[in-house]
Amino acid sequence: MAALVLAGCSSDGEEEIAYEERPVEAIYNKALDYLEAGDYRRAATEFDEVERQHPYSVWARRAMLMAAYTYYKINEYDTAILAAQRFIALYPGGDEASYAHYLVALSYYERISDVRRDQKITEQAYAALLEVLRRYPDSKYSRDAQLKLELTIDHLAGKEMEIGRYYLNQRNYLAAINRFRAVIENYQTTTHTPEALHRLTEAYLSLGIAPEAQTAAAILGHNFPGSRWYEDSYALLADKGLEPKENEASWISQAWKSVF
Repeated sequence: MAALVLAGCSSDGEEEIAYEERPVEAIYNKALDYLEAGDYRRAATEFDEVERQHPYSVWARRAMLMAAYTYYKINEYDTAILAAQRFIALYPGGDEASYAHYLVALSYYERISDVRRDQKITEQAYAALLEVLRRYPDSKYSRDAQLKLELTIDHLAGKEMEIGRYYLNQRNYLAAINRFRAVIENYQTTTHTPEALHRLTEAYLSLGIAPEAQTAAAILGHNFPGSRWYEDSYALLADKGLEPKENEASWISQAWKSVF
């Protein structure tokens, strides 16, 4: 069979490919050639062509996953996710399913945005990474998935802190407390925890609820004694003639003990 024939350019400038039946090995090998050359878009097109012309072949199964990978490489993440999810639906128990799940997670993870923006993609990345670890805890992708999951969780905590600080600056203390509380209850092992405890101290003091402020400061001082956040919390309490003191009935104390 002759090589792939280009029929010209479409109205939006993309190349249109004329259909020409070819042996499955020829299409697949051409896709690999493009892949090795770094021409991921043509590689993706050829991998898709394998499935289009030879949908029931062993090659089609391989090509489906390779197409997902090449779409990921050209930052077409939604297409990569769809291809990977279709592979999972057709071959859920295959050896390559772990990579398909991992590729879905990567395609979400790569689009995590600044904490000032909506974090829907971050939540999807979190769920997909968690799925990789749940299904394939001993796979070769689990270590990287765990590292990325920890960074994703830290990012979600950062979003809560960003909103909480905004409410605190607006003197909407109850709304601020709810955000800082989310960090303590859901993201307690992240880097944002010391500041969240300090902000709780600050917010509760502003509301005149001294026992909660003292509890937040006490837990902060016990677990992060050298942090600047504890120094700031201690100074806020001292200015009111108070000192850190844990109230074990406080939700803060209960939430902390549930994790540590």
